Amino acid sequence: MTTPFPFTAVVGQDDLRLALLLNAVSPAVGGVLVRGEKGTAKSTAVRALSALLPEVSVVAGCRFSCDPAAPDPGCPDGPHEAGTGASRPSRMVELPVGASEDRLVGALDIERALAEGVKAFEPGLLADAHRGILYVDEVNLLHDHLVDLLLDAAAMGASYVEREGVSVRHASKFLLVGTMNPEEGELRPQLLDRFGLTVEVAASREPDQRVEVVRRRLAYDDDPAGFAARWADEEAAVRQRIVAARELLPSVRLGDGALRQIAATCAAFEVDGMRADIVMARTAVALAAWAGRTDVLAEDVRQAALLALPHRRRRNPFDAPGLDEDKLDETLEEFGGPDDDPDPDPGPDGPGGGGGQPDPDDAPQGDGDTAARPEAGENGQPRPSGAGEQSPVRASEPFRAKVLSVPGIGEGAAGRRSRARTEHGRTTGARRPKGALTKLHLAATVQAAAPHQRARGRSGPGLVVRRDDLRQATREGREGNLVLFVVDASGSMAARQRMSAVKGAVLSLLLDAYQRRDKVGLVTFRGSAAEVALPPTSSVDAAAARLETLPTGGRTPLAAGLLRAHEVLRVERLRDPARRALVVLVTDGRATGGPKPVALAGRAARLFAADGVASVVVDCESGPVRLGLAGQLAGELGGTAVTLDELRADSIAGLVKDVQRRAA
Repeated sequence: MTTPFPFTAVVGQDDLRLALLLNAVSPAVGGVLVRGEKGTAKSTAVRALSALLPEVSVVAGCRFSCDPAAPDPGCPDGPHEAGTGASRPSRMVELPVGASEDRLVGALDIERALAEGVKAFEPGLLADAHRGILYVDEVNLLHDHLVDLLLDAAAMGASYVEREGVSVRHASKFLLVGTMNPEEGELRPQLLDRFGLTVEVAASREPDQRVEVVRRRLAYDDDPAGFAARWADEEAAVRQRIVAARELLPSVRLGDGALRQIAATCAAFEVDGMRADIVMARTAVALAAWAGRTDVLAEDVRQAALLALPHRRRRNPFDAPGLDEDKLDETLEEFGGPDDDPDPDPGPDGPGGGGGQPDPDDAPQGDGDTAARPEAGENGQPRPSGAGEQSPVRASEPFRAKVLSVPGIGEGAAGRRSRARTEHGRTTGARRPKGALTKLHLAATVQAAAPHQRARGRSGPGLVVRRDDLRQATREGREGNLVLFVVDASGSMAARQRMSAVKGAVLSLLLDAYQRRDKVGLVTFRGSAAEVALPPTSSVDAAAARLETLPTGGRTPLAAGLLRAHEVLRVERLRDPARRALVVLVTDGRATGGPKPVALAGRAARLFAADGVASVVVDCESGPVRLGLAGQLAGELGGTAVTLDELRADSIAGLVKDVQRRAA
């Protein structure tokens, strides 16, 4: 068995360690979501936590980890007699992003259930994680149907497996811990709210701290067991402190003053629902217990807010996570009650510290996106990046967009945009299973088995079913697509009001792409060439940031933009051949520079038509004299053109119908 990296040997990342330790003290806090760039010890710290958790008592031989003091009366392996059990280490179960539904919730042997009436059940990861940790690395990439199952289990504390009327239920209460890189896309709001705490992590910019990280990692890689042995005393001390904090937890008093501060803080930051108030209260109590105190202080409430509220105050994926700490301090001061202690005892020192403010020396340095922001010029405006360019303009207010769907039926990754054959959705037919049976079509199975009952010697009421009789249900649902934006940033588009409206429209479509689980990409063209401003990604935040800083100016190399977009699609088809694309070209249709630029643009556009790529041209031409070049370009693409003024929800709805009609 691989020796884990010691938890106490993780350098820095105090907020991350504190959040994990608070959940170890009080699992009712509700888990942790760790957000940060790659290579910041997210997974290392989470995996190291399981070694610090106290052992759990389980009923001997129970596959569902029932507590011998209060066994689950509905346990599939039960009934159990209450009494003594065996102790085992706490488990940390990892859920792979590409796991199947049966791997998560368990599998039921349908053949035996139909033929023998026996519930032959193989537990899944939700059963393994009961009374332990369920860890999801890259949780933002988890498929929607797995997210739905996680939400159900987290809400009810139990997992249900149902196959055509045959069902199994078992307890499933776990500490949910997820890690993610925001550059690869955001979480669904429903799952985001299920995490009690969130932590933003970033690599230190201090050379001495980075040197220590490398030194410890190399020492661990050379001799994992020896390195862990050198940290054994520190690990034991933290383990004992967790046990002591758990014992102290029931004695911690949450006074009315602290409760008023919690309620006022959640109201001031306009978080939805009451879960934030409850999580803050539990976190503040855990902070006091971890610090060795029996009273919750204002500093505990402040630290609880910094951990429990940032991910709950977001209103859309373009909002940056975080709290206004000045506003937080003002709220706490205004609603400070008589329970507050003006000179609190900070409690014992230790890994992760106690309550109170995080150490400013350990705060992330920079916002991780400075390279994408232009240098500020006079009056705080972005400085132009080259001759002939105009400063980027702000986008107009985004609006709600109707869905743009790709015609036909695809077989891409699960999403919410276009029709597709999927594992989930409405049943449209049946077929013989190609591998393991996952979705039984009961009527087709009975119909296949019925003609053979006499030959199989059926003598009782039961149906004699063989493997060849089983039929897999075919289903139709929705898929996510690649929405590739191709934006004209030339001088002819540089009118500030028009470019602001263009960016607002693209932002609206980006928001729609986030909600429908699409990948997005951004190609821009101006001057003498085109560039891929953002390769296809699941992060609409990154796309919005690139769009915000997009400069304009120069000639209009329309053909170069189309060819670059065509190359992006070609490469993406090799990486993900099942994902279909929708190209959104934003231009006034003009083409300048080089010999016969309009003809070259037409030839490039016909490449998309030949490949059958769905496309929409947003016509940005303005002025009293209109050449209609964007409409001609849409014809070459085999798509549809819509004017910028018409790019609203009602107009887009009609546009989708036109796209589907042309492709039919």
